[in-house]
Amino acid sequence: MPPRTTSHPISATNRLDAGALDSADRLDAGDPDRLDAEAFDAYDDLPERLIGYPAVFHALGIGSCAVRTVLDYGCGPGKVATRVVEASDARVVAVDVSPPMLEIARERRPHPRIDYRLTDDGGLGFLADGSVDAAMACFVFVTTGDIADLHDIAAETHRVLRPGGRFAVLDANPRTTGIRFSTFRRGEPGRVYTKGERRRSRLERPDGGAPLEPVDHHWPCQTYLDVLGKAGFTDLDVHEPVLTHRSALLGHDPAEAGHPPFLVVSGVRQ
Repeated sequence: MPPRTTSHPISATNRLDAGALDSADRLDAGDPDRLDAEAFDAYDDLPERLIGYPAVFHALGIGSCAVRTVLDYGCGPGKVATRVVEASDARVVAVDVSPPMLEIARERRPHPRIDYRLTDDGGLGFLADGSVDAAMACFVFVTTGDIADLHDIAAETHRVLRPGGRFAVLDANPRTTGIRFSTFRRGEPGRVYTKGERRRSRLERPDGGAPLEPVDHHWPCQTYLDVLGKAGFTDLDVHEPVLTHRSALLGHDPAEAGHPPFLVVSGVRQ
């Protein structure tokens, strides 16, 4: 499998200033990859916490006695893996291709039940066949521009899942591209994107600083179904969660209440 980046690429004009970061972070100001990782870690994933991640956890049965080992493919700085161990007794194998992302995860979110692993090529050779009970890939597909890589991710995940294990993919909803949600907007308003097309997005920073403007890729819902189906997953399910309980954290009339910001597609290894 060719190398890929699972984190959001941040344009040079929107990288965090080294002086704005705590010196305790030991940031190498000359390392643009570390700057990108710091910027992504600074993003406030509030809608994801309230809507997206709970939908994934529900799909996978996180917290049930049947889910003891979870694969977090494209773990980034470890935020989601940490939420898994906080919500359950499961062990998490958290994998990423970005050394700076894993450096931040190990520095800021160490946990005895999280095993952070670097993959140089996107493969999972350190995991045996059928060795995990559930798997997730959060905001990995949208940051992957080659559909062949999506097939490789799904095939490797299928291999390491035990029979009956479910794989859930969480991404920005392609049907709500261009809508301004509480902390982000994917793509330009009013623009129609083609399959795999690059699109400029906007992520707000909680400190009020200049927003991040990563470039990701537009994949229609059918692409997710095709990729998981070709890998051998069955019992495919599509879920488009919305905000069901109003939260003051998202403001008076959040777009998340009427428009599904996320897409969760999952399937089972037979």
